[in-house]
Amino acid sequence: MKIINQSYKIISLPEKLLETLELAGRTCYKSEDKITEESAPKFVKMLRDRGHHAMIEFGDIIVKFITNRGVTHEMVRHRMCSFAQESTRYVNYKGGMEFIRPVWWNENDALPQQSWYVAMEQSEKSYISLLNQGWRPEQAREVLPNSLKTEIVVKANIREWRHILTLRTSKAAHPQIRELMIPLLVELKEKLPVVFDDIIS
Repeated sequence: MKIINQSYKIISLPEKLLETLELAGRTCYKSEDKITEESAPKFVKMLRDRGHHAMIEFGDIIVKFITNRGVTHEMVRHRMCSFAQESTRYVNYKGGMEFIRPVWWNENDALPQQSWYVAMEQSEKSYISLLNQGWRPEQAREVLPNSLKTEIVVKANIREWRHILTLRTSKAAHPQIRELMIPLLVELKEKLPVVFDDIIS
């Protein structure tokens, strides 16, 4: 059994994303003749600020997350995405399980930490016991907890990422998903400020 921290990695961010969004938007206004080497950021900001968000659907970002099953249950509720997730039906965890450390973990409060650890340990033992008794991984998974580590690749267009990040970085969001999404938002603000810099976490 291993306890790890959750993480993410942007695996696809198109190079000429702003230019693509500008071309899509200017098609509506028939103003393609106004495209210059520097015009995309200003035009995309105008689209964003005016709420013409249909145009920012023309760019996709793909992110791989390593998190827990509970967080992915929230992620897959977003409709305008594609998902590829590690399957507890087919993956056999007999070789050792990984669990995601809760973000509210308090190093000075040993009792709840120990209770959580014992529960994860028991879950792993029960799972292995069921496999040893002839159950397949898709059956033995019934004893697996939300804290089980999982990997999920999420593809969404810019408009949907804005929605996800607005919702999942707010103070009302679950602490585990919020802690995962805030660094992603910070990185996207650095890489594409004109698209994301108005989102406040």
